[in-house]
Amino acid sequence: MPLTIRDYRSDDAASWLRCRLLSFFETEYYDDVYTQRPTYELPSVQLVADHGGTVVGLLDATVDGVEATIESVAVHPDHARTGIASRLLDAALPRLAGAHTLDAWTRGNEAANGWYLARGFRENHRYLHVYADSGVTDAELEGFTSPGPLSAPLFAFAHARIDDEDEMRRRYRRVHVCRQYLRHLAAPD
Repeated sequence: MPLTIRDYRSDDAASWLRCRLLSFFETEYYDDVYTQRPTYELPSVQLVADHGGTVVGLLDATVDGVEATIESVAVHPDHARTGIASRLLDAALPRLAGAHTLDAWTRGNEAANGWYLARGFRENHRYLHVYADSGVTDAELEGFTSPGPLSAPLFAFAHARIDDEDEMRRRYRRVHVCRQYLRHLAAPD
């Protein structure tokens, strides 16, 4: 059965969600779960890799003036490392009309970081994602408050400067380096 790269259609929604969920499941982004497919106010490119009517890969990118962002790129684990993400990127690039740069954000997944570097992206910025979540201790939530009549927070997600990484790792069990990758695109003629 051939694989087809094509535009996303509304009837792809359930398959798109399954593909994204399963592709993120074994990464540091395992809890970045969507219960419905996002919509975009900015101009966007929304592509899927279709294998027999099932979405096995996806790439959504938005364009804001001369800057484009990959919002999601994912490949179903049963189809990983078969070139699908690269085919999606290759199909998306000509459609990013007017964009001079394309960026994307990821965490510590070695395969994802390697893929971006091999596709002409360079790390541009990094900061920390810090969680105080399941099994959280009182010390981890110290300083977090909620307005009454709410209880104290049960978990927290926050950003921190990369310069504070050692301190954050001492204090919290779940700390991820979030990396921005940037690729310069050919300026239009």
